[in-house]
Amino acid sequence: MSEFDAIFVGAGHNSLACAAHLALKGWKTGIFERSSTIGGAVQTREFTLPGFRHDFGAMNLSLFAGSAFHRKYANELKAQGLEFAPVGDCFASAFPDGRWFGVSNDLEKTASRMAAFSAADAATWRKLVAAFPGEAEHLFRLLGSPMSARALAGTAWNLWRKKGVAGALDTGRLLLSSPRTWLEETFESPYVRATLATWGMHLDFAPDIAGGAVFPYLESMANQSFGMVLGKGGADTIIRALAGMVTSAGGKIVTGAEVSEITVSNGKATGVRLTSGETHTATKAVIAGVAPKALTGTLLLGGSGNAGFDTAMKKFRYAPGTMMIHLALDELPDWRAGSELRQFAYVHLSPSLDAMSRTYQQAMAGMLPDEPVLVVGQPTAIDPSRAPQGKHVLWVQVRMLPAEITGDAGGKIAPAHWDQVKDAYAERVLDIIETYAPGLRSKILGRSVFSPIDLERENPNLVGGDQVCGSHHLAQNFLFRPARGYAGWNTPVGNLHLTGAATWPGAGTGAASGFMLAQQLGGR
Repeated sequence: MSEFDAIFVGAGHNSLACAAHLALKGWKTGIFERSSTIGGAVQTREFTLPGFRHDFGAMNLSLFAGSAFHRKYANELKAQGLEFAPVGDCFASAFPDGRWFGVSNDLEKTASRMAAFSAADAATWRKLVAAFPGEAEHLFRLLGSPMSARALAGTAWNLWRKKGVAGALDTGRLLLSSPRTWLEETFESPYVRATLATWGMHLDFAPDIAGGAVFPYLESMANQSFGMVLGKGGADTIIRALAGMVTSAGGKIVTGAEVSEITVSNGKATGVRLTSGETHTATKAVIAGVAPKALTGTLLLGGSGNAGFDTAMKKFRYAPGTMMIHLALDELPDWRAGSELRQFAYVHLSPSLDAMSRTYQQAMAGMLPDEPVLVVGQPTAIDPSRAPQGKHVLWVQVRMLPAEITGDAGGKIAPAHWDQVKDAYAERVLDIIETYAPGLRSKILGRSVFSPIDLERENPNLVGGDQVCGSHHLAQNFLFRPARGYAGWNTPVGNLHLTGAATWPGAGTGAASGFMLAQQLGGR
């Protein structure tokens, strides 16, 4: 048995960031991870062939690069080997008629492409980019602050002081709007609207879901203004650097150590028991980087002692699932729309807002979508070190999918467990990509397919293949993430805290929930 100041259940990037900050504050920290690999959904592994490094889940590290944690600890992270690969050509969409549109860090490039679809949209884009620094101040302050009365009051006061009542209401309306509302009010070209709307689908915001407009807005404006970054050699560069910070400060990371129980005495968390039978004590905090259903359904054997909290954790809503297809390629796809698409980190394949809405509704009804939203990542276009010389990897995220299959909107795959249908569905995905990039199959050297259920097997926090660990719809965001009264990473059990994507401020690689919790516990 060992005694720690803080024990962490799980070694995702939020837990690692929290542990690193506390360790540097002098806390004795212990991290226990069930898997043999740390990082949660942020991992890079050779899923196909030797020498081909594929990001398991997260690929885009822009949120981490721009995070408060990185600003504070940039030197320490760099000393532990953190290295980014900057992206100039950030994201694009290809369309069935052979046209494409993409956003690059170069304003003239983006505006010129947009003007080919609509001169009015290009002028609107320039205005949005010019106004973005002022708008970003308030949005990033909101997303980077705790969900406390004091922090919210400060954000509201700053917003009112800088923008006045009308401006503050405009910002509030953006936060409440659906992607379709904002896009149709702002742009006239359906190509531009569809290209930006795909960012809502990276979470669980189909075009008509209220509260989703801010994500296409922020991602497109940030990519235009700052570019994007990937991890040099793989997204796990941040995990290796965070782990190095923890261990160099005296922290302990144990893999292959599954926690079976969080021990509680007199209403306070006191430590953990492993499936091996080992017990470890925590004098100040137990921090669980787990999905809500695991907390009260598994780790707290008698529940939290608060029936309302336990019910909220049980009813926590997860987003639709995802399939990941990793390909080792002889060369990058030959995009029918133009070779320039080979330069982009992401190429989205979804032709319209209506197609995205249909896909979302099909998945929510348990149907295999006939035309899923495809996010095709081309990391080796930016970072050749991820594959042998002259070769490439392709990262294909298939959005949105049901965890349990009741039927096939395409009418060709009989409903069954994902283990029986994943290869057939992967073929549908490859068929779609082939229509945009003929000859893709002839370039494939190796492939690895993860169904939504495979993703959950790899990482139980990805419930039903939900890569964002919980719906971000308004009823489960802001003050309600993960539940009303518990947006401050707190639980009814003393000294027990939640961190990770299921908590405020939600999914992404920014490590904000872990860092804000660490500051709350150990000071700034």
